[in-house]
Amino acid sequence: MRAPMSWISEHAALPAGLTGWQLGDALIGAGLEVEAVDSVGGEISGPLVIGRVVDFVEEPQKNGKTIRWCHVDCGAEHAPEKAPEPLREGETPAPNVRGIVCGASNFAPGDHVVVALPGTTLPGGFAIASRKTYGHVSDGMICAEDELGIGDDHSGIMVLGDTDDAGRPWTLGVDALDALGVRDDVLDMPVTTDMGYCLSIRGLAREAAQALDVAFTDPVALVTPAPTSSGYPVRLETPGCPLFVALTVTGVDPDAQTPSWMTRRLVAAGMRPIALSVDISNYVMLETGQPNHCYDADALTGPIVVRQADEGEKLVTLDGVERALDPADLVIADDSGAIGLAGVMGGEATELREDTTSIVIEAASFDPVTIARTSRRHKLSSEASRRFERTVDQGAAYAAAHRVADLLVTLAGGTIAAEETVAGEVHALPSGRMDAGLPARILGMDVSAERVVEILRRSGVEVTVDGDALALQPPTWRPDLRDPYDYVEEVGTKVGLEHLPSVVPMAPTGHGYTSEQTLRRALNRALAANGFSEVLSFPFSSDEERAKLGLPSDDRSVRLANPLAETAPLLRRSLLPGLFAAVHRNVSRGNDDLALYEAGRVFEAKSREAAPLPGVERRPSDEELAAIEEALPDQPRHLAVVLTGDWVTGGWSGRTVSADWRVALAFADLAADALGLQLTRTAADQMPWHPGRCARLSVGGTVVGYAGELHPRVVAAFGLPERTAAAELDLDLLVSLFAGRGSIAPVSGFPVAKEDIALIVDASVPVASLAQAVSEGAGNLLEAVMVFDIYTGAPVPEGKKSVAFALRFRAPDRTLKEAEVTAARDAAVKAASDRFGAVLRSA
Repeated sequence: MRAPMSWISEHAALPAGLTGWQLGDALIGAGLEVEAVDSVGGEISGPLVIGRVVDFVEEPQKNGKTIRWCHVDCGAEHAPEKAPEPLREGETPAPNVRGIVCGASNFAPGDHVVVALPGTTLPGGFAIASRKTYGHVSDGMICAEDELGIGDDHSGIMVLGDTDDAGRPWTLGVDALDALGVRDDVLDMPVTTDMGYCLSIRGLAREAAQALDVAFTDPVALVTPAPTSSGYPVRLETPGCPLFVALTVTGVDPDAQTPSWMTRRLVAAGMRPIALSVDISNYVMLETGQPNHCYDADALTGPIVVRQADEGEKLVTLDGVERALDPADLVIADDSGAIGLAGVMGGEATELREDTTSIVIEAASFDPVTIARTSRRHKLSSEASRRFERTVDQGAAYAAAHRVADLLVTLAGGTIAAEETVAGEVHALPSGRMDAGLPARILGMDVSAERVVEILRRSGVEVTVDGDALALQPPTWRPDLRDPYDYVEEVGTKVGLEHLPSVVPMAPTGHGYTSEQTLRRALNRALAANGFSEVLSFPFSSDEERAKLGLPSDDRSVRLANPLAETAPLLRRSLLPGLFAAVHRNVSRGNDDLALYEAGRVFEAKSREAAPLPGVERRPSDEELAAIEEALPDQPRHLAVVLTGDWVTGGWSGRTVSADWRVALAFADLAADALGLQLTRTAADQMPWHPGRCARLSVGGTVVGYAGELHPRVVAAFGLPERTAAAELDLDLLVSLFAGRGSIAPVSGFPVAKEDIALIVDASVPVASLAQAVSEGAGNLLEAVMVFDIYTGAPVPEGKKSVAFALRFRAPDRTLKEAEVTAARDAAVKAASDRFGAVLRSA
């Protein structure tokens, strides 16, 4: 919610001299969040004044553009030292005028405009000076809304009417921002679900008045009358709409323009001005918190009906999208069918048009859950739905409808029909009772019963004192006040949570690690227990390291603005260079048998744009903060290992086992097994690994990393021992693939049946894929499959290889018959034959 401070001050008597940040602090103390306070006009300095276009001539240019050479009167106070060139030969410039070149064409002689004189600095640091352009000395600039940062209109310059908002003629040369009433502080606040009433100027003004102990004037002053049907006919056919108010305004001038004061407030609040009737509707919604909708009365056919959507019903909403409705959707309909998605968006068939003169105003109340589900179902979020989802004050509907009607009368010359419709009624919220001493006991501080009553009454609660108890009736805009402890929270917030006594609580029993933390710790324990040593390295890297890895340079590296060392100005994208450095240091000191691993974050840029570095003289703008957020890189956790030397040192107990690619694959399998996952290996050609000695590791088709022997060029570039092996996995991706802890299958008490098969396949067929085909073909009776031999040579044909599998079959409930085992074995061979052309080896 963006709320101009000047708008809030219309309903809360804010103290003189109060700044936007001071008001923000008061609202924060009331339980709201204030993300930013934007100073509209605060980025403009220097002489920005009201001027009047005396006359101009149009001059076509060689580039096809036509400029206007203008004479602009900015008042005697800002008369130029030197008269400008005449517009036409032989003419004498009028007194006080300046010569200004302008590329816009939406103004005429006599129009009042905003002029930035030399010495003015506009938003974005754009300095204005006298300069020669298009053959003339332009002594200033005639400004557009977007150039001043007070609107989005860049189609032409700002053309002011003959008078200001108060009906006074403009005074030439006065400060334009003050004259236009533009200078304002705009509070930007995210509103939590329990404070939905603060999605309005009304709600914020009430909270500000209470926090600052000043008077509050409620813009919702009309009480909803008893149900009546004298106006436009309305029929409620669902409990999802407890109240519907309809007013009719006729004789509306379709050419009436939105006044500048309303336009400025809508823009400051983050809404785009469209047309007067629509702008009034949005203005009242922002002011009261009650969404409303205006229908073209001539486009309505029959009574307005609020009902559930029919099966197969469709609606074209105001955004031009045809939507297939769900029976759970709440719709506004007439005899022609659905004309609006209740509480979310109106329909195209009854929208206000350029020639609309008769308007039916709707202000209704809808079930929050229904609106929230409809909004999500159609992926259609609107200002109205965001308010209805948080519960809208039913008591505001009648007053909001009349506020819209009054503005249509005042600004568009309409007439309010005497007849009106109020279908349904305002339902009071559940009342409650509370011990007057409960807030003091719960808050742990002295809060008298009188103070409790005062706070609750200023919050809109009807309080009846009954001895030591309080009978409480919450206002219609506070559905969050349900039980005594809600009222205690309200009292505590209004007293000031910063005044609560500071008591250090006993440390509660923790909830333990998150599932991700548990998995990562289990993985680390498994790796350490199996002989791998963990190291930590700095997360810095360089372009040279990437080149040494044999990887192409790209723009996804994150470059630091202030690196610790000029030789490492980047954040790492792989853990391997850091591990290589650790290996190199160890080997240089005689440590040759190494199995070093690291788990840490890597960094990949999402955007090519560098993060902005705003100065410390002011708060960063919303745009700068958004740019900083967008520039933050992706930071997944990786897991990597580098292996050199011997894994097992030879001796009397056995031979030497090298720490080679097999151990790198075992490391990856161990990591996956710790997470309850099984890796699939396929041959890959991926730097920095050796072609033909690299395995792509995947889980269910998702690639999670690579393992194998490093490329000789990489080994030489980093000064590593020959035949160094490594593996790197995406740890976050592995954890995300964790499907649960699984279950332990019961141990069968029946005997196992063993079968061995040898299959001849093309040498290019991956053994893992062949094993998977055998496993899938064998069916549920297969308990285990293991490769125990891979053979090439006679009598196996050239280009072929023989892969031998040990198959183990067992049933959980019986001893398998020979025929069952034979059938399962043959099915396994057939599956391998169908998929890879495998042939059962007979000799």
